[in-house]
Amino acid sequence: MGLSHSGKRTLFTLLTGRRVPENRKPGECIEGIARIRDPRVEVLARIFEPRKVTYAENNIVLCPDLVEGAPTHAWLDAARRSDLLCIVVRAFESDHVYHAAGSVDPERDRRLLDAELILADLEVVLNRLLRIGKEKKAGRATAAQINEERVLIKCSEALESNQPLNRLELSDEARAAIRSLCLVTMRPVLWAYNVSEGAVAEPQPPGSLAVSCKIEEEIAAIEDPDERGGFLAALGLEAAGLDRLNAAAYDAQGLMSFYTTGKDEVRAWTIRKGSRAPQAGGKIHSDIERGFIRVEIVRYDDIVATGSERAAKEQGKLQLKGKDYVLEDGDTCHFLFNV
Repeated sequence: MGLSHSGKRTLFTLLTGRRVPENRKPGECIEGIARIRDPRVEVLARIFEPRKVTYAENNIVLCPDLVEGAPTHAWLDAARRSDLLCIVVRAFESDHVYHAAGSVDPERDRRLLDAELILADLEVVLNRLLRIGKEKKAGRATAAQINEERVLIKCSEALESNQPLNRLELSDEARAAIRSLCLVTMRPVLWAYNVSEGAVAEPQPPGSLAVSCKIEEEIAAIEDPDERGGFLAALGLEAAGLDRLNAAAYDAQGLMSFYTTGKDEVRAWTIRKGSRAPQAGGKIHSDIERGFIRVEIVRYDDIVATGSERAAKEQGKLQLKGKDYVLEDGDTCHFLFNV
């Protein structure tokens, strides 16, 4: 999401491979899938030589333009349904690309975008407080509503101080009380600065990264991996902006990958950090979680160091774990179950 002419449509197309129709309706959201290029999957694929390779994915929604002071917020519904907001800020100069404010000032635009998100949530919070107040006056307020009111008052105070709710310390119980409101500033935010070619390696504010849509279009056109690597090195980059953005979005959502391997398929599976083995197995099939017995773990680093899964097992690297095992990023797993 972001202001018009920030480059978010180009970024969406580069991430998902889906072009935005020229006749896109006002207020229409476009959805696509972005594959997360994971170097570990590529290494495992070279070792196992499977018939199929499957990467983890991010589901991306292109929101309508965020317009300052607009009476309706077409972008808001999609934002409220999302797990993470990726906000694109224009930081490139161009005589050919119009800016509504007449000049390029990324920090001004960031403040404006922050303010629009906060105002959208404040409107929801105040309306909900008003409704609960009416219920209390009529003597119909429930204990749950009274608890919700206490949380909402705390939220309104933060929002009126221009503080997004993702910075507010709330207990799990408090979060549950207002979850149904889907407040947008409770979402984690990744700021993507769409910069000029010469600024792509420059440091950015915390919680943000630099990406140049123009350069990313050039990188996407380079098919040879060595040539692509040389191009990135010349720019002072270790990875393409799209890969960095996808990985940062994955991490900001508190996600990680574990792997299943074999001759049929090498695959990355997405789970939340802190997930236990049965829940991880449930990502593959619900029967695994239901009938979980144990999981066999060989760490990615051990497979790479020994050259194969068999060699790793022969060197005593196989671990057998039960239902209380918390998966670690990079575990390769074989689940045993019975239903």
